[in-house]
Amino acid sequence: MEKKIAVFPGSFDPITLGHYDVIIRSLNLFDKIIIAIGKNNEKKNMFSFRKRKEWIEKTFFSFSKDRIEIDIFQGLITSFCIKKKAHFLLRGIRNQLDFEFEKNMFYANKELENSNSISIETVFIFSSYNKSHISSCVVRDIIKNRGDYTVFVPHSVRI
Repeated sequence: MEKKIAVFPGSFDPITLGHYDVIIRSLNLFDKIIIAIGKNNEKKNMFSFRKRKEWIEKTFFSFSKDRIEIDIFQGLITSFCIKKKAHFLLRGIRNQLDFEFEKNMFYANKELENSNSISIETVFIFSSYNKSHISSCVVRDIIKNRGDYTVFVPHSVRI
């Protein structure tokens, strides 16, 4: 039987408790989750890839590499899924704005799948109610303004 592998892409700049929540809850659905840190040269990230990957590795250090893998990707997520033999794309939804964005990405990815004769199913997981207000953008703003960001990120994320 083929393993159910899902790719969970994002910038994770930094990883938040919202990301963590979606990943942990999704382990019940998939045999393996690949946390894919996206590399977008046009985007100015606050933290380096090395630092973001390090934080994610520390966050999930107690999990088997057969269950959670961390990787960096550049380019189309559908191409990355093909490379990793993943038939599922995992996306977290916090609010209506996320839904609208993700819906458009879903349709674009479906067009790419059709042109490449592949099948990647997108699975949307709503964030837990008590995590729905957390975003990397909010955390970065708190950090820039010297606030207590630690209540929004895993213990491994320390500046």
